[in-house]
Amino acid sequence: MKKLFFMTVLTVMPMMANAAIPYRVEQVNTPVVESESGHDAQAFARVRRFYVGGAYNFSMWANGADDVVHIDGKNTSSFEVVAGVRPFDIFRIEANYIRTSAKWNAFDLTGDTAMLNFILDARIDNIYRLFYSQRLVPYVGIGGGVSWNSVDGTSVQDKISPVVSAMAGLGIELGDRFTLDFGYRYMYMFSPKFEYIADFAPTAHQFRIGARVNF
Repeated sequence: MKKLFFMTVLTVMPMMANAAIPYRVEQVNTPVVESESGHDAQAFARVRRFYVGGAYNFSMWANGADDVVHIDGKNTSSFEVVAGVRPFDIFRIEANYIRTSAKWNAFDLTGDTAMLNFILDARIDNIYRLFYSQRLVPYVGIGGGVSWNSVDGTSVQDKISPVVSAMAGLGIELGDRFTLDFGYRYMYMFSPKFEYIADFAPTAHQFRIGARVNF
């Protein structure tokens, strides 16, 4: 009787073990594949995907002339707010609202400008795997948008003008949450068709100082 019992147990045990194998396989997690250097190319974008911030702009507006008149551009100050998303460590998409202030010796222009920018960050540690961390991050970008304008001193035919820009700068990352931003932007506004001067397109060299909070 005992022999029969032990024979039954020995027969059933392999069957139970084989039945448990699929269950055990399902419990094994697939390991995360890491680069040979051990660095994560998207570490910053994964942890700090979004950011908000603001900037102060010092704008140098270009002169203009036609066959009849000549106008001299003046320097102005303005502010902007930004909100962005970081799909990758080296690529950002940023929305800006800029309170545009432009002045010439003949008239002034004030605009509410909304822009969308596409920015490349030169994160050398992620591209070449030379460093584990990088505090100074140069960047370049382009942008486009529209400006809703009002003018003092003359009139305009188009109160809404397309705007394009090119930019470059340097971000100084103080930890992973806070970034100081020092940059340059060339802004070109398609002509609002001023009555005072024909076919004049406002352009400016803008120097920016700002900050971003990453979250």
